[in-house]
Amino acid sequence: MTMTSRSAAYPAPSAVLELLKPITWFPPMWAFACGVVSSNVPILGQWPVALAGIILAGPLVCAMSQAINDWHDREVDAINEPGRPIPSGRIPGRWGLYIAMIWTALSLALAAMLGPWVLASTVIGLVLAWAYSAPPFRLKRNGWLGNAACGFSYEGLAWVTGAAVMLGGALPSTPILILAFLYSVGAHGIMTLNDFKAIKGDRETGINSLPVLLGVARAAKAACLFMAAAQVLVIAVLLAWGQPVHAALLVLLLGVQLMMMLNFLATPVEKALWYSGFGVPLFVLGMMVAAFAVRGFS
Repeated sequence: MTMTSRSAAYPAPSAVLELLKPITWFPPMWAFACGVVSSNVPILGQWPVALAGIILAGPLVCAMSQAINDWHDREVDAINEPGRPIPSGRIPGRWGLYIAMIWTALSLALAAMLGPWVLASTVIGLVLAWAYSAPPFRLKRNGWLGNAACGFSYEGLAWVTGAAVMLGGALPSTPILILAFLYSVGAHGIMTLNDFKAIKGDRETGINSLPVLLGVARAAKAACLFMAAAQVLVIAVLLAWGQPVHAALLVLLLGVQLMMMLNFLATPVEKALWYSGFGVPLFVLGMMVAAFAVRGFS
């Protein structure tokens, strides 16, 4: 075997990093940070544990989900994005699968060190990630189920994990669990936004994303409904918990989003990326506002 063929049997570190998609790590890391804030535990003296949790949420669990998704999406990506690491051959052989398996093991090992509730939520997140992408479940074949799995894994479980880490592995309070659930529901709409860029490949390979199932216009309305309804419910529960200032801030953020949603709904395919870049950050900012609202409820 020549040196050239030997090196071609293994992926280059740059291709592995591209497969793991660092840009996608932000949502679960932010949700984890919301969990840390909502726990009301001072981070001073706890920063090693918090740092370990952030690594778990982003560079491990989220990165693993990207690897397994790209491995099982290699035929779809060959149509939509042939330059990606696996269809382009820069991740050769079955290395996409091997990387996902290695990252799964690393995630479980770190989670086990952070307490039983952290381990439990990590196991659920990993199961959802594999079920989303891999047969026989392959939840992403149905936009309703697949987006729900992503939303709960990226937002809700990451939020609960962040709080549990700071609470010494204990189960977070009911208000924290409620917020994590509601923002997971809202994240269903965010996941739908991502589907507008891959309609052609999804349709040709039998992936029934919401734009494929419902059509572009109805899928856009569904995405907006999920995002807006979740925030309305968060505002309602904050008012019920005696947090009017935080609720008012969320009303302001939601009002700006609603104006932007009208623009998105006019031309969904063209504006999906625009709304993801400018509207979704307001949703995400609201998560942190809500996290501060429940400090002391733990």
